[in-house]
Amino acid sequence: MDSPAIDDLLRQLVPQVVGVLTRRFGDFAAAEDAVQEALLDAIAQWPAEGVPANPRGWLIQVAYRRMTEQVRNEQARRRREELVATQAPSELRTAPPADDARARDRDDTLTTLFLCCHPALTPASAIALTLRSVGGLTTAEIARAFLVPEATMAQRISRAKQRIKASGIPFGMPAPQERARRLGSVLHVLYLIFNEGYASSAGPDLQRLELSREAIRLTRTAHDLLPDDREVAGLLALMLLTDARRPARTGADGAPIPLAEQDRSLWDGKAVAEGIALITDTLARGAVGPYQLQAAIAAVHDEAPTAEETDWPQILALYGLLERMSDNPMVSLNRTVAAAMAHGPATGLEMLGELEDRLSGHHRFHAARAHLLEMAGDLRAAVDDYRAAASRTTSAPERDYLTTRAARLSAADHPDRRA
Repeated sequence: MDSPAIDDLLRQLVPQVVGVLTRRFGDFAAAEDAVQEALLDAIAQWPAEGVPANPRGWLIQVAYRRMTEQVRNEQARRRREELVATQAPSELRTAPPADDARARDRDDTLTTLFLCCHPALTPASAIALTLRSVGGLTTAEIARAFLVPEATMAQRISRAKQRIKASGIPFGMPAPQERARRLGSVLHVLYLIFNEGYASSAGPDLQRLELSREAIRLTRTAHDLLPDDREVAGLLALMLLTDARRPARTGADGAPIPLAEQDRSLWDGKAVAEGIALITDTLARGAVGPYQLQAAIAAVHDEAPTAEETDWPQILALYGLLERMSDNPMVSLNRTVAAAMAHGPATGLEMLGELEDRLSGHHRFHAARAHLLEMAGDLRAAVDDYRAAASRTTSAPERDYLTTRAARLSAADHPDRRA
């Protein structure tokens, strides 16, 4: 098995092994640290020696030994070992055999995901902990993805684990009445991870592929474990339909290409087909939620052969439904743009006036208004808004695009000033 295949296997097994050790020792933080060390051993040994017949059992045994070493080397952990030994039945005081059917069959991935996305954690902490404990990424990899020093990310992960420990949160699936709320937190964290990967909020790159791909993988795992949950399916469809456009989103120089100007032949047809099939099936099964509506909007975009053939009235109607479910001003901004595309820029500009108090400090508001002003032929005002948007974004590619757009419109508005 080649290294990429081994990496994929390890990421799939990480939350399962963390779950097994947490159940045995009652200490999520120590279990997570031990599994990270076991991963390093696997990465070093498996490419040369081959993948074990039972890779999950191998990781459990190695991680168990690492936990035992930690307990013996630190006084606090020696006390924990003694406490566990007095509380646990004798059959749980040793690592399970690699071929133990109970250890092999129980999948704690979803339980671990619920724990990492607990509402007690901040979104930033939940994202970091999820990527490490469920995604199997190292602290260094997560730090690079979010453009922060490794020490900063290590502290963030450590604080998250300490908060979980201090809260006394038990390792297990939440009660049915709590599960829906907790699942909402899980989906929100996965959504944030995907968005940061698809459209980076800061830094030199427009996209961070490792984050968007990991978000899709984790969401697909959640869908496999919860196949009847419509919002999980909706979120997976949304990610697939959005990520399908990734090959056409940037030019050779890395500059962003607007949706209307993208070469649609470059879109990932397989991902589009999977996403459309998924959201079509999901919408037919009952009440819809916000992720399903967003996926439906993405499907309308992806089904249009050209930008001119986009069904903007349908998109406008879907955004209207979404706006009723959420007080998110970005949804209102997107509905305004859809209204402009369906009924003309004057309609959109009038609606934008109602959002200015809430969004005037955000670059997307000014970018949207600049686009509508450009559509309306008011190039001078459009230039001012493009420049305002450029001054407010923290993404270097977006800033360069907006600045270039302003310069081109300024030259068109004043042809006599061209160099």
